[in-house]
Amino acid sequence: MTIPIRRAGENDVAAAADTLAAAFADYAWTRWSVPADDHAARLRELQALYLRHALAHGVVLVSDDVRAVAALLPAGAPAPGSAVQERVAALHGDRLPALLVAELPPRPAGAWDLATLGVHPDARGRGLGSTVVATALGLVAADDPAAVVALETSDERNVRLYERHGFVTTARTQVPDGPLVVSMVRAAPGAATAPS
Repeated sequence: MTIPIRRAGENDVAAAADTLAAAFADYAWTRWSVPADDHAARLRELQALYLRHALAHGVVLVSDDVRAVAALLPAGAPAPGSAVQERVAALHGDRLPALLVAELPPRPAGAWDLATLGVHPDARGRGLGSTVVATALGLVAADDPAAVVALETSDERNVRLYERHGFVTTARTQVPDGPLVVSMVRAAPGAATAPS
C-alpha cells in the first residue's frame, strides 16, 4: 500500500504540531528539556515554532492525514529570529540552563539537519515513519545528490529505523543528568563511508 507524503503548508502547522507533541510526549529528550508544568502545551508550541521556521527555510513533509511529520533544514539555514528564540527560551523555562550547557558533537560541515520526525502514537506500526524518512531523503538527494544528512535521537528504536535508511552512528553522548543522545549521519548515496 502506498502512503501519500506531501509538502506541508502553513495550514498544516497546527495539526503537525499536535502530532509531534503526541509523538514526543514521553521522549527522553523532551521530558528532560521541557518543564513538566504544562508540558504538553509547551511542547506543542515549541513544535509549532520549529515547524514554521522549517517551512520558511527548509522542508516540512506530512502524511495526508498529518499523522506523520518530518522537518529538514539545509546547511546554512539561519537561526530563528530573536523573538522566536526568546519564546523558545521562555517555554524551556527552568530547564534552559541545563539545555544551554549540553554539549553534542558537531555535525559534518555542509550537512542537512533531519530536525524532527514524529508519528502520532495512534498511527504507529503502519510504516509512516519509514515512508516519510525515505521521501525526505529522496527530496534532499534530488536537490543535492552529494548531500549528507545528520540527526540526533534519544530513542534506540529510532536508531534502528534510521539504520535501515543508511544512517550510521557517529557518537553516543550522555548528557549530564539527562538522556543519552545518539548522533547519526547518512552519507550521500554511493559514498564509500559516512563522514566523520
